[in-house]
Amino acid sequence: MLRLPKDKRHLFKSPFGKLFPEIADVLPLIRGHPIYTVGDVVTHRLIQKGIVPDIAIIDGYSMRVPCQPGPEGFDHCIRVRNPPATITDELIEELDRAVAHPPVLIYVEGEEDLAVIPLVIAAPDGAVILYGQPHQGIVLRTVDTAAKNEARRLLSVFIRES
Repeated sequence: MLRLPKDKRHLFKSPFGKLFPEIADVLPLIRGHPIYTVGDVVTHRLIQKGIVPDIAIIDGYSMRVPCQPGPEGFDHCIRVRNPPATITDELIEELDRAVAHPPVLIYVEGEEDLAVIPLVIAAPDGAVILYGQPHQGIVLRTVDTAAKNEARRLLSVFIRES
C-alpha cells in the first residue's frame, strides 16, 4: 500500500488537468474518447447527460457526506478497499483490469480521491478522466505522455507501507 504523507498533501489540492465550471462544458470535448470518472457526483452528472463512462470509480460519498445510490448501466461492479490518503495495490490491480475490460464500476470502500493518479498511468493515451474539484467544478485530464509523467512524479511522493 502507498500512503500519502501529510506534508505532501498540498501537492494534490490543485486541479490535475483543466478545470471547467459545469459538466456540460466538458461534453463536447469527451465524445469519441474512452471516458473514466472518479467521484460520485461527476459520475452521476455524466450519466444524467446520457453518457455512461467506460470506468466509474465511486465511494458513495461526496465531501464526506453519503450521496445518491450507485449508478446503473454497468455490467460489472468491483469492490476494492482503499483507506483515506492511500493507494492500495488492490486498487491499482483493479484499475488495470478495468481498463482492459470496460465498462466497469469500481466501488471503493474507503476513499477514491487519489485513484486519479494510478488511473492516468493505467489508461490508454487519448482517454479522458473526469473528477470533481470541490466547490470549483469538473476537472478534465486527457491522458498522454505528459499526464503519465506527471502522475508518476506525484506517485513518487507516496511512501510504501506493508
